[in-house]
Amino acid sequence: MNTNHWSRFILIILILFQAASGLVGGVALVMDPSGGNMQLPPDMLNQSPFSSFFIPGLILLLVLGIFPIFVFIGLVWRPPWKWANILNVYKNRYWGWTYALYIGIMLVIWITTQLFFIKDYHILHTIYAMLGVAIMIAALLPMVMDQYETR
Repeated sequence: MNTNHWSRFILIILILFQAASGLVGGVALVMDPSGGNMQLPPDMLNQSPFSSFFIPGLILLLVLGIFPIFVFIGLVWRPPWKWANILNVYKNRYWGWTYALYIGIMLVIWITTQLFFIKDYHILHTIYAMLGVAIMIAALLPMVMDQYETR
């Protein structure tokens, strides 16, 4: 397999990993908004606008779980869904590529917002912030960008 395929494969794997993580974490928080099944203390939310983990869990599930599955489908199979271009600001790139970049940005914002509100640090914050940066770097590799160019 040539380098171009490996770089695209790395982006796809990173997106798939984020989808799985977002689904697992989101479902866990929606199913148990107390955070108990994830061993999250309720007082973690004291300085946040939330009284339970339900809304953060729902956001995690939809934005960083289900949305990456949609993007994964776009990156792998490239369905010609015209409606998916609605939020694509890079009209010369396939929407799946643009949305992969959005996922990296959203993940970094998600982690930054968590740190701002919970005022506590866990190694997972660094890991997921790095995942967001890795997704952005993988998407912005010239060989990946070339593969998703719409001529």
